[in-house]
Amino acid sequence: MGTYTYNSVDEQEKIKILNRAIDLGCTFWDTADNIYGDNEILLSKVLKDRRNEVFLCSKFGIVIEPNGEFKGISGTPEYVHQACENSLKRLGVDYIDLYYQHRVDPNTPIEDTIGALAELVKKGKIKYIGLSECSAETLRRTYKVHPIAAVQGNYKSIDDFESDDYEFRRLIPRFQGENFNKNLEIVHKFNEFAEKKGVTSGQLCLAWVLAQGDNMVVIASTGKIKHLEENVEAVKVNLSSEELSEIRKIINSIEIIGNRYNDDYMKMLGL
Repeated sequence: MGTYTYNSVDEQEKIKILNRAIDLGCTFWDTADNIYGDNEILLSKVLKDRRNEVFLCSKFGIVIEPNGEFKGISGTPEYVHQACENSLKRLGVDYIDLYYQHRVDPNTPIEDTIGALAELVKKGKIKYIGLSECSAETLRRTYKVHPIAAVQGNYKSIDDFESDDYEFRRLIPRFQGENFNKNLEIVHKFNEFAEKKGVTSGQLCLAWVLAQGDNMVVIASTGKIKHLEENVEAVKVNLSSEELSEIRKIINSIEIIGNRYNDDYMKMLGL
């Protein structure tokens, strides 16, 4: 479960959502040290009583100033160790199950970054190492230093945002102006397919991602308990080979217009 759409939700409601997620068995939690600043602190208020019930993931690497200004990407060994210590403190835990490098630092050899993460594994501060938005070549290089347990990529739906992160999405090229209107075509197609299937479009998207392989994990965020419960039901949606083929045809028939990030953020991908 992603935890990055909670910025405009009352704190007590956030805590109710997190506890309800555990009750439903949605216990793979994904956060990062740069998400609205207080996200890890929020999780700590639930983890203090239910740490053993959650597989906890966090990330480092995107450096944000206290005033919210983007400073850059860092994967230096010194930064890795300090970032981990800071996250452990904010989360109120002794270890993080899966610790990702959020973006690859082009100015630090990936071997140095992974070496620092391997040291954290030896110290018991993290259990597994992950990468986010990396290239295949970078992934191959990392394996020479330490195994990588997970790679986080992007299977994001065009209509996956709720009202509370609408403003952020509108900063992204594919959600702007005519791009947005043109990209709604695939949303309408998915809505039609979902209605025919008797599920919501959100459930269809999640089920489709899960159907791409046994090693796939979806990270769905929400700011409402009813949407959380709806998302969890997606695991019960079975897609036949014919349906998967039909969905693939829909995807391949429609060109998505506009990048999924602005130009500066696009430069951070696939390194």
